[in-house]
Amino acid sequence: MDAFCPDCKRSTEVVFDHSAGDTVCSECGLVLEAHSIDETSEWRTFANESGDNDPVRVGGPTNPLLTDGGLSTVISKPNGSSGEFLSSSLGRWQNRGSNPDRSLILAFRTIATMADRLGLVATIKDRANEIYKKVEDLKSIRGRNQDAILAACLYIACRQEDRPRTVKEICSVANGATKKEIGRAKEFIVKQLEVEMGQSMEMGTIHAGDFLRRFCSHLGMTNQAVKAAQEAVQKSEELDIRRSPISIAAAVIYMITQLSDDKKPLKDISLATGVAEGTIRNSYKDLYPYASRLIPASYAKEEDLKNLCSP
Repeated sequence: MDAFCPDCKRSTEVVFDHSAGDTVCSECGLVLEAHSIDETSEWRTFANESGDNDPVRVGGPTNPLLTDGGLSTVISKPNGSSGEFLSSSLGRWQNRGSNPDRSLILAFRTIATMADRLGLVATIKDRANEIYKKVEDLKSIRGRNQDAILAACLYIACRQEDRPRTVKEICSVANGATKKEIGRAKEFIVKQLEVEMGQSMEMGTIHAGDFLRRFCSHLGMTNQAVKAAQEAVQKSEELDIRRSPISIAAAVIYMITQLSDDKKPLKDISLATGVAEGTIRNSYKDLYPYASRLIPASYAKEEDLKNLCSP
């Protein structure tokens, strides 16, 4: 970094002394600026030699969904003296001031864990937290399956953020909640919030293309096959195929892989997409008459389409 030095009468290279906070001219040694504040991230930890597992000197970010903004103070317990701490005056005050947001914090942690396991972005996580807070404020979820409610909030958040996940994918991280329970919880949440808002709840439209790339990645398909499948899915939206977007995506993948050297068994496609083999067969049967319109000419020629398995 260069700066103007009044002694050298010109712009010279300067050196920043981090320990003293001084900016020094590298040629004459003049201190150009003293006791500067370093605004960069603090990477140093301050753990002592007693095995402190949490060297961080600051708390987490503020959370507007919590009563105190997530900035409450917790008195730490001395090492190896939990019994003495609980009986001390500090311990009694700590227990007396119970956190009213404890259940919310636990719910947000569960949502964060599920979102991380699915590789979801922070915006979806935050939206799911907002949805849960709204439902929790209505005091209508007592006695209901908490895991199903949290999973349903995450499912709705994915839909609203245009990053939909299948119920089966959500179910895989839902701590034992079944697809039926998550489905019921989703309907319950939507109904409750619609009554509260006085209008229908925007959920976003699901398209087969929303799932396609992820399914293709699970199956290890080539880039050429993925592009062909994406184009076929886009063209399928022009047709009157009364199947769910997930079923159409699975059927298109089956059709595309049948035309490649790396054919995928129906069982593998069913596992990757979460769609039953029978449903894939029936969806493929609906798409088969339009194969020549769906499959890009760059991927398969007319005579190649004759090799497609008839439904």
